[in-house]
Amino acid sequence: MTDVDATDFAVVVYREDEGWEAEILPVALTEDLAGLIHALRQQPSLGGTVGLVSVGDDFFVAIRLLGDDVMVFLSDVTASVDWPLAGQVLDYLDIPIPEDEELDQVLPVGDMSIFADLGLDEMELGAISGDLELYPDEMLLSIAGRIGFAFAFERAMDAIA
Repeated sequence: MTDVDATDFAVVVYREDEGWEAEILPVALTEDLAGLIHALRQQPSLGGTVGLVSVGDDFFVAIRLLGDDVMVFLSDVTASVDWPLAGQVLDYLDIPIPEDEELDQVLPVGDMSIFADLGLDEMELGAISGDLELYPDEMLLSIAGRIGFAFAFERAMDAIA
C-alpha cells in the first residue's frame, strides 16, 4: 500500500442550477478507481459529474461520467509502475503497464477529449498534463480555470488546506 500524504486529494465537480460546485471526497479514493467511480455516480448533475484526483507530486486522474459513459484520463502513464490508482486506470483502459525501457517519457493516456465539449480540447489537455514545471494540483487548477469551475475547485481545496 502506498503512503497517502497531504498532497493526495479527490474532488467531485458537478453543475447545480446555474453554477459549478465542488466537494472533497475521502482521501482513500485516491487509491481506488472503482470506489471513485461509484462515489461520482452518487452525485447527480445536469452535465455529468467530474472527478479529479491528485496523487503526490506525480500525476492526476480525471474521470467524467455522462449518463452511462465513463471517460478516464491519466496524466502520466509511467505513474502506473509505482501507484495503485494509476495501475487501475491502465487496467480499466486495457493498456499494459509500460516496460522499463518505456519509462523515460511522461505521456498521458485515456480519453484526451474528456473535456472537449466544455472548452478544453485534446491539445490543451495534453499541453497541461505535459508541463513538467507544474505539480498535479496546479495542472488541475489550470484545467478548472479553462473549463470555468476554478472558483468552486479552489473553495473545495481551501477546505483541506
